[in-house]
Amino acid sequence: MSKRSVTKENHNEISKPKKHWTMGLVESMKDAELIYKDTERIVVIRDKYPKAKIHLLVLPKDNINSIYKLTSKDVALLEEFGQIFKLIQKEHKNHLLNAGFHAVPSMQRLHMHIISKDMVSPCLKTKVHWNSFTTALFKPYNDVLAELKQYGAIKEIAHNIYKTLKTTPLKCNQCSYIPKNIPQLKEHLLSHL
Repeated sequence: MSKRSVTKENHNEISKPKKHWTMGLVESMKDAELIYKDTERIVVIRDKYPKAKIHLLVLPKDNINSIYKLTSKDVALLEEFGQIFKLIQKEHKNHLLNAGFHAVPSMQRLHMHIISKDMVSPCLKTKVHWNSFTTALFKPYNDVLAELKQYGAIKEIAHNIYKTLKTTPLKCNQCSYIPKNIPQLKEHLLSHL
């Protein structure tokens, strides 16, 4: 196609700046196919790249960038996250669910993960994926809420601790098995189903 055959309409599509991938959650909050629950202040969406059989994200409609932007005025919002988690636990009685936040989130917009313990998914591909849910890089909901209530803010993780945790050797989250790599771990996880 020559440059001259590009219509004005096509040209606008081509030159329209793309949003950075870290902003993807904001767009996903508007996608009816991804929305699992919707309240006045919260949207729950299905994770586009789930790391377990059940993997949901709880997001505020208010523009809060991360857990590190929370203040004591956000305690009620976080308590509402917990109420949503309890409802979802009742809906999925046959699965053990965890709720928490990444200590170093890769996506913009505060979001709490609700994820089943099975960790069985084709989207679970790397040690960093695994460690982000199975080490202290995953801050449990109750711990974050307690810290926010006590201190009015969430303390950021030190960079050296982050580096250590993301490279932690693999270990099954349900038993003492230590795999050599992610494929071995994924095969082993099937034995727990």
